[in-house]
Parts: sequence; C-alpha cells; structure tokens
Amino acid sequence: MPAETEDSKKRFRAYRLVILFGIVALLGDLVYEGGRSVAGPFLFTLGASAFTVAFIAGFGEFVGYGIRIATGYLADRSRQYWAFVIAGYLMIGAIPLLVLAGSWEIAALLLITERIGKAVRSPAKDAVLSHATSVIGRGWGFGLHEALDQIGAIAGPLLFVGALAAGGNYQGGFSLLTLPFILLIIALVFAWRSMPDPMRFESAGGKAAPVAETIGNRRRLNLYAVFTAITMAGFIVFPLLAYHYKALGILSDVEIPVFYAIAMGVDAVVALAVGKAYDRYGLRVLFLVPAIGLVIPLVAFSSVYWAALLGAVLWGASMGMQETVLRAAVADLTPPGGRGFAFGIFNTIYGGAWFAGSVIIGVLYTAGAIYAAGFMFLVQCAAVPVLWLLVRETKRLTDISQPET
Repeated sequence: MPAETEDSKKRFRAYRLVILFGIVALLGDLVYEGGRSVAGPFLFTLGASAFTVAFIAGFGEFVGYGIRIATGYLADRSRQYWAFVIAGYLMIGAIPLLVLAGSWEIAALLLITERIGKAVRSPAKDAVLSHATSVIGRGWGFGLHEALDQIGAIAGPLLFVGALAAGGNYQGGFSLLTLPFILLIIALVFAWRSMPDPMRFESAGGKAAPVAETIGNRRRLNLYAVFTAITMAGFIVFPLLAYHYKALGILSDVEIPVFYAIAMGVDAVVALAVGKAYDRYGLRVLFLVPAIGLVIPLVAFSSVYWAALLGAVLWGASMGMQETVLRAAVADLTPPGGRGFAFGIFNTIYGGAWFAGSVIIGVLYTAGAIYAAGFMFLVQCAAVPVLWLLVRETKRLTDISQPET
C-alpha cells in the first residue's frame, strides 16, 4: 500500500508538471504562433518577396533549431534547466514588439529573435518533460503537452482574425499579444516552483524506457537522425503556404490566420491520438509522417479553395506527429542526464534540414509551384526506406533483450 501511495503521488506530481508546462506553452504559442500565422502576409505588406519570406522563415527555424546543440549541452553541464527555460520564454516578448516594425528587415530581426529564444529553452524544457513523462508514458505525456500547447496556437491566430475583421491592422493584432505574454511569465514561475528538480522522477525509480540501454542504440540513433533530416527537408514552412494563398488570391487576409488556427487544432487532436499510439506501437507510427508528407505537395499548391484547406489540415496533422513522436522517441533512445544535449543534437538536425529544404522549396516555388511540389514528394519517398530500417533494427534489438521463457 505505501508503494502504491508513493506511485500515485509521483504520477500526480508528473501530471501537474506536464499540465503546468502545457499552460505555459499554451500562452507562449498564443503569442508567437499568433505572430507566425501572419508573418508571411505581414512581410509581404512590408515589401518582402516570396524568396525573402521563405528564407526568413527557414533561417528562423534553422537558428531556432541549429543552436540547440549548444544550449542543450550547456543545460546538461550546468544542470540549470529552469534557467534556460525561463530565459528562452522571456525572448517571446519580441513578437509583441512587431507593432514597432516599420520595415521587413526589422520584422525579420524580431521574428528571428523569438526563434533564438525557442532554441535557448527547448532542449532544457524537453529534458524536464522527459523525466516527468517517464512516469505517465512518454507518448501520452508529450502528446498532452502538445495538445495544450496548440490551444494557444489556435487562439493566437484568432486574435488576428478578430483584429482584422474589426477593421484593424497587423500592428493592432501584435499589441494584443502583450497581456498573454505577461500571464506566460506568471505561469512559468508556478511550473518552476512545482518541481525545481525534475530529474527526481527517474532517479527515484520512474519508468525508464528499456531501449535506452540497448547496445545497438548508436545505429538506431544514426538511422533516426537520417530519417528526421530527410523527412524535414521535404516539409514546407507555413509562411510560404500563406504567401501562396495570398499571392494567388485564394484566401483573404482574415482567412489566412483562420486556416492556421485550423491547422493548429488538427495538430492538437493528432498529438493526443498519436501519443497514445506511440506508447502502444512504438516507432512504427512514424510511417504516418512521410505518408502525409507525400500528400501535402499534391494539394497545398493548388489554386482551389478546398485543396488549400486540405493542405492546411494535413500540415497540422504532420506537425502534431513531429512534435509528439519525434520528441518522445529521442527521450526513449537516450539515458537520463544527457537528454538536453540529445534533444539539442536532434533539434539541430531537424531545424537544419528544414532550413535547407525551405530554401530549396522557396527557389523552386519561384520557378514554378509544380517544381516545389515535385521536390517535396520525392524527398518524402526517400525517407520511407530509412524508417523501415530503423523499425526493423528496433524489433531485432527488442527480441534480443527479451529473456527466454
């Protein structure tokens, strides 16, 4: 009975931390996803070209992921995970400051600053979550966090819908984001105070994934890195999709953030479902990522309204899978104490590949949307055999590790 009581308390503390972190992420996404939902059209109104929009979005993602290898390493060495988390969230304040941007260059600087903040906090945040989710199930824990996160991602774009529909402008929408930014900082302090030392979840006997101690992990980590790089190189950034919608007149300025909100809603639902599926079926659920990636370019660049909507829905579904399963898998493939660095490495690969692919897609889109679509389709095809090798290696090592009966 005492053991059951202690386990119950541990699960309660784990859920509390995951939910508090989810509220923090909700408010953070309300701010920065609200800004990102109109980043493409906003830059367009400031005189940026299609290539410039794609480059800024891609470079922002590259910086936001690329320097995580350093911030993750420093978080692990210092064990000051919360310091990195808090500092990174403070940099979200760059988004409300877009109200002052009078040129696309200033807007680009602020958008990239926010991405740097995400690089500072993300490895440490994921490491903290990896410890808490070891108690409640990694797929479910990351999925729950992602679902809460996406409530803010839906609310942020809708703020702009209201501002634009009421006859306002982009600057008015950015000014509305100041209040949720203040609430974010308050919620973050509560999360920190709830569990100052999250590593206690595993050091005290939480469930560690058995695959983390398998001798063949290096091969699987390499395959996982290659799969991540390939599939992200063929994944479009939403600002370029939004640019396409505006340039072809498919959607109005008000409808674009609505489409982004729809994508984020799909992201939230898919995150919960795929998180549960991951805990039950493992890495096999990742086949859904390139499967959806094959369909996105077939519909996203269409000039038809319904096809544009389907493209946004599929884009959101793919994001939900990436944000849940890709993170949970990294935690399962690495031991406690080094996850900040591990998340940093894989996020660098993730962001670097996404940036490189975004530049290529942007150049090809300038030549013709069909070329960009063809590139995305072929790259997703190339990711499938790598994932098949990863799943097969995982099954082989699992069979070896199981004791004979």
